Amino acid sequence: MNQYETVFILTPVLSDEQMKEAVKKYEDHLTKNGAEIIHEENWGMRKLAYPIQKKSSGFYHLIEFKAEGNVIADVETELKRDERILRFLTVKLDKHAVTYNEKRRNKKVAEAAAEA
Repeated sequence: MNQYETVFILTPVLSDEQMKEAVKKYEDHLTKNGAEIIHEENWGMRKLAYPIQKKSSGFYHLIEFKAEGNVIADVETELKRDERILRFLTVKLDKHAVTYNEKRRNKKVAEAAAEA
């Protein structure tokens, strides 16, 4: 199993509930196809570098997961069909990226614990 991360941008006209529903749909789709979700982050509303479909901002979301290669094509087809998704990018992580992501997550957990 390889490790991947997918970042997608949702249209800004969605309500908070609709955005969470869209993210849940892809998480469920991944787990249903045998993927193991490692981490997911909501980056929130951000300004786009250039307009996409006449929109200048969007909700960014990241999902990091382990899966077989054939799952990626299926998930990307679903992302292409969904009109709520403005853009998406799936990247296969090498061993260096995996260790970097683990350190980054551990650092966030340590900072959160220090604040509490």
